[in-house]
Amino acid sequence: MTPAALPYLTGDLPGIGGRIKEHLGDFRVAEVPLYEPCGEGTHLYVRVTKAGITTPEAVSRLARHLGVRPHDIGLAGMKDARAISSQRMCVEHVDAAALASFRDPAMSVEVLGLHGNKLRPGHLKGNRFEIRIRGVSAENVPAARAVLDVLVRRGVPNYFGEQRFGARNDTAVLGECMVRNELDEFLAVFLGRPQPGDSPDCRAARDAFDAGQYARALKRWPWKYQNERKALSVYKKRGKAGAAMVAIDKRMKRLYVSAFQSRIFNEVLLRRIDTLDRMWVGDLAEKTENGAVFEVEDAEAEQLRADRFEISPTGPVVGYRSKLAGGEAGRIEAEVLQAHRVEPEDFHHVGSLRSKGTRRALRFALAEPELSAGDDEHGTYVQLCFTAPSGCYATVALREIMKRDD
Repeated sequence: MTPAALPYLTGDLPGIGGRIKEHLGDFRVAEVPLYEPCGEGTHLYVRVTKAGITTPEAVSRLARHLGVRPHDIGLAGMKDARAISSQRMCVEHVDAAALASFRDPAMSVEVLGLHGNKLRPGHLKGNRFEIRIRGVSAENVPAARAVLDVLVRRGVPNYFGEQRFGARNDTAVLGECMVRNELDEFLAVFLGRPQPGDSPDCRAARDAFDAGQYARALKRWPWKYQNERKALSVYKKRGKAGAAMVAIDKRMKRLYVSAFQSRIFNEVLLRRIDTLDRMWVGDLAEKTENGAVFEVEDAEAEQLRADRFEISPTGPVVGYRSKLAGGEAGRIEAEVLQAHRVEPEDFHHVGSLRSKGTRRALRFALAEPELSAGDDEHGTYVQLCFTAPSGCYATVALREIMKRDD
């Protein structure tokens, strides 16, 4: 199921429509740090504010200036390219004076201080969003507020956003092929089966692959598609899907498996969308304060804690160590896995990408929500501000308010 087909929590309330990300300043996000640099240590922490570039590109530019490898720079999370975003990065054994001469029109760097450890993915408390919805005005605020009130009271569906599934919406399909060890099918999707949105060169390459014209396909793939070119080159020589898979960057293959895990979670959540804030006997509940997970035995007693957002029911991000819920929640989870013809143990045998799995809350809380309207040189807008936990998608909250999936 594509993200666009996922049900709304507030489907009985009208959306306001509108458009997002028309201008860079329309979407702003700032990390809420998990901790502050202590002032001692070998890792220099900085705040990077960027506009219109990806996080990997910002890392590359900073690395070039400092004369280090991009891998040497630590960060807690990725941020949108089509936005103005602020995030923390760190680099070891670098003097703050080395940044005094850094100049870049798309990003700025502020030194924060020294700390004892390197920033790792997930080392953040959350993100603060400031988003302007264009094509709407003050008259739309009451409708937006009605939806927002429900989201604040019940929580936002913790769907994985569309970014997780790639521009062609095929990353989860690729991951499913890997987990089920259907490698020929993986290559058919990865290198063939053109879609209307593909660029002319990519479409020509995929058409040629589907026709068995591998040399022609290799000539047509643009140079920037290195993984496709490497995989096709190996397949052209050896004719074995397994050998072609080895040529694909490990990070990309991990992304595909992660996308499949995300799809399974979304499908569990859509089955529980009307009860995402209700505790069931057998649920595996997550404690909001520390992420600890426990099995619910007394649903009525635990519901009081859920109403205070102290705990939430969870769904599986499936891996080979995954424990499924009990009761009705577990039945739903098992049915979704059966529909994909996979079991948790299958994630143990995906090459060297063994995934242990985890649990993910079915909802997340909107902290410090603000709703207003205004106008600027680009016209009228409705502005939504809120803080969301790390790993949650702001676009899911916007989707509920706008009721648009394009």
